[in-house]
Amino acid sequence: MAANIHVITSKDGGWDVKRDGAVKASGNFKTKEEAIEFAEKEGKRYNVEIFIHGEDGKIQKRESFGKKLYPG
Repeated sequence: MAANIHVITSKDGGWDVKRDGAVKASGNFKTKEEAIEFAEKEGKRYNVEIFIHGEDGKIQKRESFGKKLYPG
């Protein structure tokens, strides 16, 4: 099963897209919008969830691209 994806602030500035358990980010972006766009493409590609975090680290939004557990 593929790891979920998170959009988080980067220590080096900008925004990182990082998978659960990953040491390195999949990508670093100047803007949050660019990071979200990349994360959504990856989420669709791997059928996983993405979690978009705010600058405070709290989850602001969650999107699911995988199979729904409770369809309806």
